[in-house]
Amino acid sequence: MARLQFLGGAKTVTGSKYLVRTAKTCLMVDCGMFQGAKKLRQLNWEPFAVPPSSIDHVLLTHAHIDHVGMLPRLVRDGFRGTVWVTPATREITEITLLDSAHLQEEDARFANKKGYSKHEPALPLYTVEDAKLATKRMSALSYGQAARLSADTTAMFRDAGHILGSGTVEVELQEEGKSVRIIFSGDLGRYGAKILRDPSPIETTDYLLVESTYGNRLHPAEDTRGQLAQIINEAARRGGSLVVPAFALGRTQTLLYVIRELKAAGLIPDLPVYVDSPMAVDVTMLFCDHIQEFDEEARAIFTTTGICPVLCPNLHFARTREESKQLNESRIPSIIISASGMATGGRILHHLAQRLPDPRNTILFMGFQANGTRGQLLKDGAREIKIHGEQVPVRARIEAMESFSAHADYSEIIRWLKTFKAAPKQTFVVHGEPDASEALASEIHKTLGWKTRVPDLLEAVDL
Repeated sequence: MARLQFLGGAKTVTGSKYLVRTAKTCLMVDCGMFQGAKKLRQLNWEPFAVPPSSIDHVLLTHAHIDHVGMLPRLVRDGFRGTVWVTPATREITEITLLDSAHLQEEDARFANKKGYSKHEPALPLYTVEDAKLATKRMSALSYGQAARLSADTTAMFRDAGHILGSGTVEVELQEEGKSVRIIFSGDLGRYGAKILRDPSPIETTDYLLVESTYGNRLHPAEDTRGQLAQIINEAARRGGSLVVPAFALGRTQTLLYVIRELKAAGLIPDLPVYVDSPMAVDVTMLFCDHIQEFDEEARAIFTTTGICPVLCPNLHFARTREESKQLNESRIPSIIISASGMATGGRILHHLAQRLPDPRNTILFMGFQANGTRGQLLKDGAREIKIHGEQVPVRARIEAMESFSAHADYSEIIRWLKTFKAAPKQTFVVHGEPDASEALASEIHKTLGWKTRVPDLLEAVDL
């Protein structure tokens, strides 16, 4: 009998890891890093719940760190199987893992230099060399292409519409002459979102794992272009800059797309736009290599203009630390986009430390901020924030926009579920804070009449 175990992403919105064990194989869907509150981050340093050498395959739904960030540790600790991905996820995961490892090495060096770490010496969770070894284990599958993992198991990806290359995972098991299907939603995208296609419909499954990041919330009906134009114009009138903590993958490119629209329409001044993240720079150029995966509107822009639609006028890339430092020395109005999106680490922390004390500046958060992150604390009105061991006063204007979120809200998740022609035997609501998961489970049961559960971390169930 096959067994499913929840090694992460259960009653928490990070650390996605789901294990399926059959008589002939053992596979893991996602290998994510825990982020957010300290008690969650500490889980990253604990041994894996199962020996990595016992796992034969890993399937990655997409390249965000909370879904792929522990892959270097898995390989370092003994995994020798194949990591299955879509072609775009393969390229982006190489970028994200190397960037994650580099940032961890940098943060450890900085902590040792400043002496603010409780550990002596501070160490990275994994190294760039660990990340390089992990990327060598990846093999790509196109959407709809089945991979035979073992005599009793096949798997394929379908477009999830969340970020470039994202996919839902369909696993087909042969158990005692019967077929058992499991769908892992990964992170679902929004309907009608800019750049990417809508999530692909799914007809049937026996068991479903569905994410619940926004399981208890509806995205506000924002005028995305109008609100962003107003925020940019107000910051420019004050003589300040707009600083945007943005995920390097997906959110940054969507923001650049809308800024291009606003500049083309003359709705904002032609401020210099700086993307200060080596990973975001690489991913932005990678988007331009995968225009065939864009939605019809974005492809039409490229066809008409010959210009990649995620590149806006007066755009500048900061790759090196020296280029990043030069931005902090400049005080002319500009737009600075830097990672990480929840302000948990990376170069954005230096920009926040420099610009939070100045009331002329605006800090714009886009999308979900996990509990315990600096992004969540700033959105909730913190008057000072700890960065690199020092308390920084918050005098800049703090703004937030939810319409840039790449996550489906609960109404969009229900819309996707309604594409199923029959109810699963069991729906597991995962990858959300407890309140969000419970709310979505209740909504699914009320609206669709499906049998739902919110599993516990490390819980195992027989299928």
